Amino acid sequence: MQEEWGFLSTGYQNAAINMALDEMLLYWHKNGDIPPTLRFYGWTSPSLSVGRFQKVERQIDFEAIRRYQCDFVRRLTGGSAVLHDDELTYSIVVTEDHPNIPHTVREAYHVLTKGIMEGYRNLGIKAEYAYPTRRITKKDRSSVCFEQVTYYEMVIDGKKLSGNAQTRKDGVLLQHGSIPMSIDEQMLFDLFLFPSAKIKEEKRAAFSNKAIAINEIKNKKHTYEMLADAFYRGFQTGLNVKLVPITLTGAQWDKVHQLAKTKYAIKELDSKISPLSTIEGSV
Repeated sequence: MQEEWGFLSTGYQNAAINMALDEMLLYWHKNGDIPPTLRFYGWTSPSLSVGRFQKVERQIDFEAIRRYQCDFVRRLTGGSAVLHDDELTYSIVVTEDHPNIPHTVREAYHVLTKGIMEGYRNLGIKAEYAYPTRRITKKDRSSVCFEQVTYYEMVIDGKKLSGNAQTRKDGVLLQHGSIPMSIDEQMLFDLFLFPSAKIKEEKRAAFSNKAIAINEIKNKKHTYEMLADAFYRGFQTGLNVKLVPITLTGAQWDKVHQLAKTKYAIKELDSKISPLSTIEGSV
């Protein structure tokens, strides 16, 4: 008999709400208020999310963020910056001691990304797992998530398809990720600082050999609803679970909005944004 997991579809939200909701899901699952849960969501505006400990002072062009009217948010998870725009985003919360979840981060990625693999197959895309041949050194690291591939991420012809990040807190694992339909390379690279315009253009030109999105692969425009259907079925197959829709109460939404306001909403973008600290009452 298949295990039942919760499924939450919250549609398009701003960056602060999206990150606050992911954090609250972790908190509610820890307290036993919700079962293991898969969430699908989108973004009301292009949004740049940066990793929890990512240094942004010399990496992010905040004037460009204002110019493009992008949201900016620091994630609870680590990793590099991701431009969320034309995409389906997912998050999963599940206890670390779940019998099907490996203890290591890498192997847990392998298990949870099976749902993503099946979702791509439902779209007719033969994605494969990435197995990097060498370790990424500090010198090699990029500020842009889709420029680098880690173990068990999805690739096709060596090009990265999705970006994922994971954290563990109080015995609960949170993993979320970006599944883009298209990538606005011009906007993406405009949001970062480079030593020179020449280097920036070289990096942008090389990006097409490192990452690719669904619309380009299939030569067809996809919608959020099309991806939601394909990956909903994909996660059920890949994780061998039955997804049961859940809804949030008014009180739960109130907590999400409060956390978004006090922790994730950044009123004034500047180049001295420090890693977020957990507020009282959150995870």
